[in-house]
Amino acid sequence: MDATGYPALDALLPRLAAVPGLDAGALADERIAVLGRKQGALTAALKSLPGLTPEERKRFGALANQLKQAFEEALSAREAEFGAHAGKAGAPEVDLSMPGRGRWIGALHPVTRVLDEMVAVFRELGFAVAVGPEAETEWYNFGALNFPADHPAMDLHDTLYLTDGRTGGQEGEGRVLLRTHTSPVQIRVMQSGPPPYRVVIPGMVYRNDAWDASHAPAFLQLEGLAVDEGIGFVDLKATLTHFARRMFSAATKVRFRPSYFPFTEPSAELDVECQICHGGGCAACKQTGWMELLGCGMVHPRVLENCGVDAERYTGWAFGMGPGRTAQQRFGIPDIRLEYGGDMRFLRQLAGNSAA
Repeated sequence: MDATGYPALDALLPRLAAVPGLDAGALADERIAVLGRKQGALTAALKSLPGLTPEERKRFGALANQLKQAFEEALSAREAEFGAHAGKAGAPEVDLSMPGRGRWIGALHPVTRVLDEMVAVFRELGFAVAVGPEAETEWYNFGALNFPADHPAMDLHDTLYLTDGRTGGQEGEGRVLLRTHTSPVQIRVMQSGPPPYRVVIPGMVYRNDAWDASHAPAFLQLEGLAVDEGIGFVDLKATLTHFARRMFSAATKVRFRPSYFPFTEPSAELDVECQICHGGGCAACKQTGWMELLGCGMVHPRVLENCGVDAERYTGWAFGMGPGRTAQQRFGIPDIRLEYGGDMRFLRQLAGNSAA
């Protein structure tokens, strides 16, 4: 369109010429900016009509209508170009005779599911959930828990240290490390106030272990602590037997074997009848028919004293277990590495999802 002789209209001609180069977003904005009924540039230009003579008003109106029509044609043509390109780009180039592919729907990891169930059982028994830092000092991870200074667990071959020097402070002295168990949280709970305590402690722990069928350098752990007046080993045994039979079945056989831990005395291991072979013997249980589920025992008086708890008045018990091993028993998994390998074909079976 040629110049009109009216500045208000001529100012729109460069915008008309630019329409063929606009992208989809700018095109929609330009339609409103020029042709909008309230704030459009052409609408604003028409407001000058009352100041013109009748002859000029007639000529100005005719030119404004031509310009409006030119804008509408240019905008529509550009929109049609986008529509044509979209049609070509969106045309599916697929073999329609192929079967459809189902979509994977997310689900909780089997170890997470088992951990949630374990915590739920103890919640029913009146236990709260406690958590703590994964980077700890030697005092919280070992010293407060009655580990002797020459204990093998404190060696570099078993523990992942983050610092070489001492951190300073009183009870916080020692190197910083990735906790090897969730037991440091027991210390923090007992330091937080007077008994009674009934907590379970879920969380990640780290050990310098080789990756094999029954070991991992990083894994989930669940610990429990109960401290009060008059608590005895019979309470520990009854609670953990109830837990094992809730997790597996009411007919599950359990046994307690004497063991040793620096932070409990007396100490025991709780075994359950292997849920894979049902006591017949298999590779997972090393042909014994039993699977070690957890370690437990009465809290050592020295541990109570390290936390400021009167060991003459209070007693307590604690336990620790790996939900990964419990998941092995729940789902009949022969190798713990399958749980963490990331193979969706395997995990999908345990999630109960049949999507391909």
